Amino acid sequence: MNVNQAEIRSYINQKLEEQLKEALFTWDLDQMSKRTCMSKTFLENEFLHDSRMRLLERRKAKGKRFWFYEESKQVMREIMDEW
Repeated sequence: MNVNQAEIRSYINQKLEEQLKEALFTWDLDQMSKRTCMSKTFLENEFLHDSRMRLLERRKAKGKRFWFYEESKQVMREIMDEW
């Protein structure tokens, strides 16, 4: 039996992404860093200071910051397309 590991890995990643979309409503800087494989400093400098991301940021005074998952992911793609 031939097993294509690349196809299996791709299928598993696709299913994981589908589950994440259903599970994540918001994400914080720690989750953003883990999921994008980018450092927190890089995210701050390249994405989070952008006015589009600031519009999506939610927090109480001096509280933890959150961003809407789907919306911020789309804005991050737009920013990366501009590089």
